[in-house]
Amino acid sequence: MQQYGKERDADQDAAEQATDPGFIAFFGNLPKKSPETGTLRLFYRPAEDYYQSYGPDALFVATHVFHTQTVIKYLGQGGRGAGLPCVSLKTSVAQTLLRDALTSKQLRVEIWVPESGQGKKCTKFRLDKEASPGNLQAVEELLFGRGSDLLTPPVVMAIKIVSSAAAKSKTLGVAFADPTVRELGVADFVDNDLFSNLESLIIQLSVKEAIIPTGTMSGTTDRDIDLNKLKAVLERCEVMITERKPSEFSAKNIADDIPRLLSAKATDALGASTSADPSAIIPQLSFPTAPAALAALINYLGLLGDHANHNAYSLRTHDLNQYMKLDASALRALNLVEAQGNSGSTTRNTTLLGLLNKCKTAQGTRLLSTWLKQPLVNLHEIQKRQNLVETFVDDSNSRRTLQDEYMKMMPDLHRLSKRFQKGVASLEDVIRVYQVVLLLPGMIQALEGVQTENEEYSALIEDLYLGVLRGFNENLEKYSDMVEQTIDLEELDRHNYVIKPEYDENLGALAEKLNETRDGLDKEHKAAGRDLALELDKKLHLENNQTYGYCFRVTKNDAKSLEGNKKYTELGMVKSGVYFTTKALRSLAEDHKDCTEKYEKAQRNLVREVVNIASTYTPVLESLDNVVAHLDVILSFAHVSVNAPEPYIKPKVTQRGTGDLVLRDARHPCLEVQDDVSFIPNDVELVKDKSEFQIITGPNMGGKSTYIRQVGVIALMAQTGCFVPCSEARLPVFDSVLCRVGAGDSQLKGVSTFMAEMLETATILRSATKDSLIIIDELGRGTSTYDGFGLAWAISEHIASEIHAFCLFATHFHELTALDQQLPHVKNLHVVAHVEDAQNGIEQQITLLYKVEPGISDQSFGIHVAQLANFPENVVKLARRKADELEDFGGEKRMEAEFPPEITNEGIKIVDELLSAWVQQAQDGEDVVMADDSAQAELEELKRRVAQFQPRIESNPWLVSVLGSLS
Repeated sequence: MQQYGKERDADQDAAEQATDPGFIAFFGNLPKKSPETGTLRLFYRPAEDYYQSYGPDALFVATHVFHTQTVIKYLGQGGRGAGLPCVSLKTSVAQTLLRDALTSKQLRVEIWVPESGQGKKCTKFRLDKEASPGNLQAVEELLFGRGSDLLTPPVVMAIKIVSSAAAKSKTLGVAFADPTVRELGVADFVDNDLFSNLESLIIQLSVKEAIIPTGTMSGTTDRDIDLNKLKAVLERCEVMITERKPSEFSAKNIADDIPRLLSAKATDALGASTSADPSAIIPQLSFPTAPAALAALINYLGLLGDHANHNAYSLRTHDLNQYMKLDASALRALNLVEAQGNSGSTTRNTTLLGLLNKCKTAQGTRLLSTWLKQPLVNLHEIQKRQNLVETFVDDSNSRRTLQDEYMKMMPDLHRLSKRFQKGVASLEDVIRVYQVVLLLPGMIQALEGVQTENEEYSALIEDLYLGVLRGFNENLEKYSDMVEQTIDLEELDRHNYVIKPEYDENLGALAEKLNETRDGLDKEHKAAGRDLALELDKKLHLENNQTYGYCFRVTKNDAKSLEGNKKYTELGMVKSGVYFTTKALRSLAEDHKDCTEKYEKAQRNLVREVVNIASTYTPVLESLDNVVAHLDVILSFAHVSVNAPEPYIKPKVTQRGTGDLVLRDARHPCLEVQDDVSFIPNDVELVKDKSEFQIITGPNMGGKSTYIRQVGVIALMAQTGCFVPCSEARLPVFDSVLCRVGAGDSQLKGVSTFMAEMLETATILRSATKDSLIIIDELGRGTSTYDGFGLAWAISEHIASEIHAFCLFATHFHELTALDQQLPHVKNLHVVAHVEDAQNGIEQQITLLYKVEPGISDQSFGIHVAQLANFPENVVKLARRKADELEDFGGEKRMEAEFPPEITNEGIKIVDELLSAWVQQAQDGEDVVMADDSAQAELEELKRRVAQFQPRIESNPWLVSVLGSLS
């Protein structure tokens, strides 16, 4: 409860300041906003250094920060519950709240400060800072300081849609920005009516906020439908939607604005060009739709208004097809990244990011998160990463040295670069960069010592790391010299970041005078000790008090030695003792204060000069940051691969569209590291035109979901460049991994489980290709049994016969397993469960074996699983009885539903022909009473005729099923 102790003290001031009708009237006239509508509003009082929230914001803070209503004060007339709610927060608590609101709760924030010229009881405020999940620039330093709690950068995107009624398609122009690295990007592509490509782009870029034009789609029904579909995709990806005026989506001035933002190199090239068309130098300006989105994005972020952004940004084109496509469902189904709102400690081994993140640097962790959302499709690049990982898997000594002695010591160079760019860097930041410069030679030496017999791998190390690091080391030599000449390195042990006095003549003179005053203070301290007969620093203390400056302090017991001594002047009494001074000490203290102010002023000018020089190295630091992050992720992959419960192996990845998917002893990487789990591996074999579509049946909790999901996780790991949890692995390059797994209700958005399931499945059917990997788990359970089975059959048949993608389909519809009799490349698998027969009145017992074997599951195990969950015995018995009744009642309908009408009709025809032939033979014989031997002859004749029909009977699945049910 201590965290709001200061808030309780501040509430008294709040009551005095805000009870003023002027403030309450001011607050009442503000635009109505609240956390429920997406905006959190805080008021900062700088004089007292605390924040306050009012109205709905105060209720939100009380609930989500303090978890109690007792912190709320009600201001104005009417007493408790009738006035304006108010909650006060310490600065540290407010910063935590704002950080959580922006990064987890996806809220906009507003920070208001008093208008100038007002006293303590200010009643009018002005809006000082605004921020949103995709635009943190205004509050970045306030909330994150030197370090960054952001796992992924706050990317904001602008989208413009141009529909073509004739082509039944949509052209999307997209612009995106990552202000943390000062990067702009654009993409122009054609999309379907479900916006599948846009969804993949959002996942690849980790977009937090999307800007869309409002009003442009009104006027026609089709455009309103498009807008609703677009919003649905953004909401599914948990992207905040910001609507702006359509007039902002105009490319009219973009050709003039972009050159002002781009780096000096691009601007110089534009100025030197003889062409009057900027698109000749900046090809992105020639895109049909993206420039309009780019204009809206620049305007929303206010980039042109900050001169620090001029000549600082880069612009790139993002090609969707250079990475594996993932949708929001795949992100959840494969547990790729941190669950929103959870800390890393709770999801360390439950997400793929948490498992693979053995990075030692912040920049490495960020890059790993990006890589997992952008698996490669270029085979050459995949193999390069795998070869690097193999190098450090084989050479564990070099890996440990680089991780523990170098990566662990690396600061976040990206964050440091931003501080230099913004002009808020200090000498401490200069020193942190200097420490990196000192690490570089050892890091280079460690990389040069990497042991590998493969010349190709050595060339990779040289090309990607050693060559560029040597260049950085040379470029930063002058930086090292500058620091050693200007900064007093001996003071670093005392955590003092100061300029060397001898660096500047004026500073040296001031330092000398400062030392003289310090010596004078010490001399006066010793003189007072002798005069009062008090031991220095035990009885008599010389202190630099915040109120009195340099003065003496003694305890209350020792203060009696001052009585009657006019040489000493008492300044005040506190709990710790009595403060006093002398004329000489007061004069020395004033001299020391004066010298200190002059010294700090002179040093400030020199510090500014040193920091400005250091900021010129920012481009080198940003490039070095990229290399460090890349190496850190590769080392992390190698570390995880070696230290897994069973070491990972290097997968053999083949070109897209070629080869089969074969995994031996495949394991789920996250499940096998859980406590008290002994994971049972399984083989996976998907062969083109033979077993590319696999149907998996079996009991709940038997391992179906784990089996199919681990295939998706392994495919993604392989294309990220990591080793995989198998004893052998061969995979083709997939262009996408599409999942339909465990859709949940979104009732607040009006989307039921079944509708969510259908939306995700529609995305799969519209965007999958023959080079995709499709994972479907329990499709069709959100509606009636017959409708669900019909949909599952139709969807399965379409994927298997039309798309021809590798697909794993887990289902409880056992009737679906008949699909393998229609399509030769459909295969049935089942998870094995052992059921003991009932004996001595004891019910059947089920044991889940978690092994996947060929064939179908011959029964349903739902009631057995209910027994494992300790259902009451009477409930289990009633369930078993009702299930038996439904089996009898629905048998005929199920058989009709299981087989198409043409197969059933053909089976009936075969039976009719067989019986007709037998009857005809009986009619041709004599009408006499048959003896036993005659009856035996008739039976033998019947067997002979059945044998004649046997091939036709065996070729009809309906007949086989009927005969099987009679046996």
